[in-house]
Amino acid sequence: MTSSQATALLTGLAVVIIAAGLLGQLARRFGQPPVIGEILAGILLGPTLFGGALTDALLPADIRPFLTALADVGVAVFMFLVGLEFDRTLVRGTGRIAASVSLASLLLPCGLGMALGAYLLDSHPTDNHTGFVLFMGVAMSITAFPVLARILTDRDLHRTPLGALALCCAAVADVLAWSLLAVVVAVVAPGGHPERALLFLPYLLLMLHPVRRLLGRLLTRPAATAPPAAVLLATVFAGLLLSGAATEWMGLHFIFGAFLFGAVVPRAGSERLRADLRERVGLVNNVLLLPVFFLVAGLQVDLSGLGWSDLGQLALILLVATGGKLVGAYAGAFAVGLDRRISSALAVLMNTRGLTELIILSVGRQLGILDERLYSLMVVMALLTTAMTGPLLEAVYPRRLALRATADDMIRRRTERPYV
Repeated sequence: MTSSQATALLTGLAVVIIAAGLLGQLARRFGQPPVIGEILAGILLGPTLFGGALTDALLPADIRPFLTALADVGVAVFMFLVGLEFDRTLVRGTGRIAASVSLASLLLPCGLGMALGAYLLDSHPTDNHTGFVLFMGVAMSITAFPVLARILTDRDLHRTPLGALALCCAAVADVLAWSLLAVVVAVVAPGGHPERALLFLPYLLLMLHPVRRLLGRLLTRPAATAPPAAVLLATVFAGLLLSGAATEWMGLHFIFGAFLFGAVVPRAGSERLRADLRERVGLVNNVLLLPVFFLVAGLQVDLSGLGWSDLGQLALILLVATGGKLVGAYAGAFAVGLDRRISSALAVLMNTRGLTELIILSVGRQLGILDERLYSLMVVMALLTTAMTGPLLEAVYPRRLALRATADDMIRRRTERPYV
């Protein structure tokens, strides 16, 4: 890296951090999760404004590979933290409800998304028709577990029956959706060694048993013999990067390996480590590296050249994405006996996408599945579906009612109250 490149990189990073922070706080003032403003900052710093002149001035083309590398590290750390916070105990006692809501909120939008993908093939040609159709199905079926958790926490709903159930359903749905994405990536990955994907199952078993046990022994050692905190953090970082490298080598994506390593860290005995990772690593990642990811994603979004036909496609994408999630989740919840208001609230919450959707869209862009126009439209869909979550939730299930509701209030009675 030359001196001029270093100067441009550091200056550009400063601008990205400030823009993401300011717009994130602005989004919070309007009752939206900060990720809305941070994604918007990435788009505004991209080629959408001033024909890309602002982008070229702030971020010359020769430093963008460095930004992409930083963004990849940020995404890997983010997915590791998502896996680390994944609590499998959420599904205990709510298995039937979680299964019904998760499957319905996944299958209906996935099916509609594949139908939409088949329709869009003519206007967005690609070499791999099957991969494109499958990818559109997965992209429509995502629920952003981390953003959903943030929305519930900001409204003090994460400890309510509705919040706990929503987190459970979103966790199950996300695991299923990530599994489907892994299949899609294996199908469409260009060239390479497709036989390596067969190693994923042995690798999964290795992570779930020997690696998990080794981590458990390391984390539960007595204080007198426990390694220093710096050694534990170094071990964790090395593990998540090696796990991500392993799944990338297999022809999948590094996000799966990073998530898996976080998920296998035992919860018992790791309370201190988890707190350190959330407070230190998570904070640095959110402030520095994820804004770089939003910028890299925004550099590929150009809304300035969209025409009426593109707006029509955006409306269709929104209809499929929102309608599939709302109808699917509502039907799944109502079918297992939940109150209509609770079913509606769950459906609204399962429609949250945010950063998780952006990561999946970036995978599709890297694999050549999405062209620039469709990628831009899908990013706008991710923004709008996340932004509508808060207002819709307040409309169908006001916070004052959710805070005082009990688990019994969630079950539909034989003679149901009018939906008012």
